[in-house]
Amino acid sequence: MWDYSEKVKDHFFRPRNVGEIENPDAVGEVGSLACGDALKLMLKLDTSGRIADVKFKTFGCGSAIASASALTEMVKGKTLDEAWKITDNDIAEYLDGLPEQKLHCSVMGREALEAAIASYRGLKEEKPVEEGIIVCKCFGVTDNKIAHEVREHKLTTIEQVTNYCKAGGGCGSCHPQIQAIIDEVWQKEKEKTLFEMARKPAKKLTNIQKMKLIQETIERDIRPTLQSDGGDIELVDIDGDRVMVSFRGSCVECPSSKVTLKSTVEAKLREFVTDTVIVEEVVS
Repeated sequence: MWDYSEKVKDHFFRPRNVGEIENPDAVGEVGSLACGDALKLMLKLDTSGRIADVKFKTFGCGSAIASASALTEMVKGKTLDEAWKITDNDIAEYLDGLPEQKLHCSVMGREALEAAIASYRGLKEEKPVEEGIIVCKCFGVTDNKIAHEVREHKLTTIEQVTNYCKAGGGCGSCHPQIQAIIDEVWQKEKEKTLFEMARKPAKKLTNIQKMKLIQETIERDIRPTLQSDGGDIELVDIDGDRVMVSFRGSCVECPSSKVTLKSTVEAKLREFVTDTVIVEEVVS
């Protein structure tokens, strides 16, 4: 059973701003009834260009209703530039969190807001995220949409992708394709990082820069590899070039953990941080 916050329940049972605006200044429509989620967002601006009224109509679950209701409250009184900065994470935080399996509802809210603002500004509604090859036929999700959410939210597993855009949440036959997209996205990001590093002249990292780079490399290039085999790793401490880590999960009892420490963990940190890094295991 999913654990819903009191705010989610409140906005579901007593949704704000449901309905339609006569002659709205901006309209954003996303999703489709065929895929189980759809949202129509309407905005009315005052003479100063601020959002004076907002209404929504949605077809979806309780989290979809709550997310749309919360979004309407968040944008009231804001300029379009201010509203544009609202993210799906902001919507989820406003509701004191959403179950991981329902994060796609806040994503739908953000997309509807972006579509509404684009329509008001007369922008050609280009939707590269929605276009592409359909990967998940159950929910009509494209490869571009999946890749976008992987990059946007730093997703590394199929389950996370399902949480953010529903892809893979049906029959499961698209799981291999989703995994391939995840792998491709992070391979390209790795190549981009290496290219940028090669172009930039080498410079001494500050302690803060080094710590940040070590943490990013562990999260992006090391943890997903270990987690795929049931293991994990935790950064314990950093002292100059000494990086102290602790293995978790299946890595703890693995006879090859010492090899992994050097050939995977230390090698990756030397590749992306500095070639003087020395990694040590701390048993805790």
